Amino acid sequence: MMRFLPVFRPSYAQKLSLLATVPLIAAVAAIAALVAFQSRALAEREVRALETQLIQAKKAELRNYITQARNGFYFIYGNAAPDDSDAKNQVAQILSAMIYGTDGFFFVYDYDGNSLVSPRQTDRINKNWMDETDTEGTPVVARLIEIARQGDGYLTHQWPKPSTGEDARMITYVTSFPSWRWAVGTGVFIDDVLATVAIARAEVEARVQQTFIYIGAITLAALLVVFLTGMVLNIRERRLADAKLKRLTQRVLDAQEEERGRVARELHDGISQILVGVRYALDTARRKLERGDPTAAEPLGKGIETLGEAISEVRRISRDLRPGMLDDLGLGPAIKNLTDAFGERTGLATEFTTVVFRNRLDSDAKIALYRIAQEALTNIERHARATRVSVDLRGHARGATLRIEDNGCGLKNGSTHPSQGLGLRNMQERVEQLEGELNVYTTRSGTGTVVEVSVPLSHLLPPEPEPPQPNQQKQTA
Repeated sequence: MMRFLPVFRPSYAQKLSLLATVPLIAAVAAIAALVAFQSRALAEREVRALETQLIQAKKAELRNYITQARNGFYFIYGNAAPDDSDAKNQVAQILSAMIYGTDGFFFVYDYDGNSLVSPRQTDRINKNWMDETDTEGTPVVARLIEIARQGDGYLTHQWPKPSTGEDARMITYVTSFPSWRWAVGTGVFIDDVLATVAIARAEVEARVQQTFIYIGAITLAALLVVFLTGMVLNIRERRLADAKLKRLTQRVLDAQEEERGRVARELHDGISQILVGVRYALDTARRKLERGDPTAAEPLGKGIETLGEAISEVRRISRDLRPGMLDDLGLGPAIKNLTDAFGERTGLATEFTTVVFRNRLDSDAKIALYRIAQEALTNIERHARATRVSVDLRGHARGATLRIEDNGCGLKNGSTHPSQGLGLRNMQERVEQLEGELNVYTTRSGTGTVVEVSVPLSHLLPPEPEPPQPNQQKQTA
C-alpha cells in the first residue's frame, strides 16, 4: 500500500524555503496566540472593572434613594410606637407615592413576607410572598427580609420589569425598620449596564480579530519577501553554480588535454625515440647477418639494451598514470617511491619520513594525497628553484596529514591561499572532496614553501584484525 503514497522529495531550494518559512510561521502563530491571550485577558480585566464601577454607581444611587426616603418620613417613624397603625399607614402612603423613572419604586415587606407597599405592582399588596423565587431559583423576598434583619444590604436577582413585564437583572437595596418589623427597599434594573459590558466585550473581540488580521497580513508579506528573496538567491546561486560548473568542466577538459599532451610528448620524445633506436639496431643486425658479418651480435645487443630502456620508460609512464604500488603496498611506500624517483630525476636532496598508520586510509584519500604530492613535487621542479625537499606523512588523533616543504623561492607576496594556477586549484578541489584542509604558505624565513594537507578521521578505516598466533590456530583446528 505504501507504493501508492506520494513520495515528497524536496529539492535544495524547497528545503531552503521550508527552513526559512516553517520557523517563521511557527513563531508568528505563537506570537499571535500569545497576543490574543494577553489582549483578551487584559480586556476582560478592563471590562470587569468597568462593570464593577457601573454597578457600584448603581448601588450608591440606590443607597441615596433610601436615604432621601428615610429623611422624608423619619420624623413620623421616630415618634411612632411599634403598634401605631396610623403612622404606618402614613409612611406606606409616602413610600407608595415615591416612584421614579420608568421602573423605579419603593417596596415594603414585613418580616413574615407580606407585601405592604408595591406601587407599580399593586396586585402583590397584602399577600404573602415568603416562598417566591425568581427564574434562577433565588428566594427573593426571603433573602431581602434576611438582609433587612441583619441591618441593610444588596441583592442581585431577576425581576419582571413593570414597563414590559419581562424578566431583567436587578440590584435591590434593602434596609430595616426594626421597631415595625419592616423591610424597606428599592431596586434598579441593570440591563443597561449589561448592554454596555456586552458592547465593550464585542469591541474587544473585534480589536483582537483586527489584530489577527494585521498579524496575518504582516506574516503574508514576510513570507512573500522570504519567497522572493529565496527565488532571487536560488536563481543567482543557480547561475553561479552553472558558471562554476562550466569553469570546472573547462578545467577538467584542459587538464585532460594537458595530461594527453604530456603523455603524447613522453611517448614521442621518450618511447618513440627509443623504439626508433631499437628498430635501427635490429635493422643493422639483420643486414650484417645477411652478409654473414660476425659483428652482427653487437647492434643486436644494443637493440636489446635499448628495448629494456623502452620497457622501463613504459613502466614509468604507467606508474605516473596509476601507480600499482599504491594499491599493493599502500600510500607510504608509494609516496616514498615517488619522492625517491623525484630526487633521482632532479638531483635534489630529498627526505621522506612517515609514521606507521594504525588505521588505513580509504581509496579516495590515498589517491588524492598521492596526486597532491605528485602535483606539489611537479611545482617544486618547475618553479621553486629549490635544493632540498622534505616529505612527511603521518597519522594523528584528528586524522592524517601530508606535509611537503622545500627551500625554494617561496610564494609571491607570502600568500597563504593562492588562487592562481591550475595545479593549486586541483589540490584545493581534491581536498574539498575529502572534506579536509589545505594550507599553502611561505616559511618564516621567506625562502621556502610548505604544502600541508589534513584528512579527517572519516577517511580512516578501522585497523585490520591481527592474524591469529600459531598456538591459537592449533586450538581452533
